[in-house]
Amino acid sequence: MANKRELKKDIRYLTEQVIIDALEVSEMLEKEADKKKVLKIIVSVAELHNSLISRVNRPDGKDNPKLVKIHFNKILEDLMGSCSSAYEKLNKLLPEK
Repeated sequence: MANKRELKKDIRYLTEQVIIDALEVSEMLEKEADKKKVLKIIVSVAELHNSLISRVNRPDGKDNPKLVKIHFNKILEDLMGSCSSAYEKLNKLLPEK
């Protein structure tokens, strides 16, 4: 990880991409119930974004570089895992052709 600013940019970029893709999926759906599921995914990604940015701003163990590195690696793992999970949920909602 280069610095906090780059990490925040990565978080913003990935969460925005998931939200944009979710909105595109929502436009393809016909059932209102499925559209509500997409909305829940969007809300959870937005909450994830806020949570991760907050965690970046408040690292654990500021005095110990090893703890800080572990903290930021955990943030990256959470970001990638949550985005992957959101995409899996979106794929299940896609209409089959």
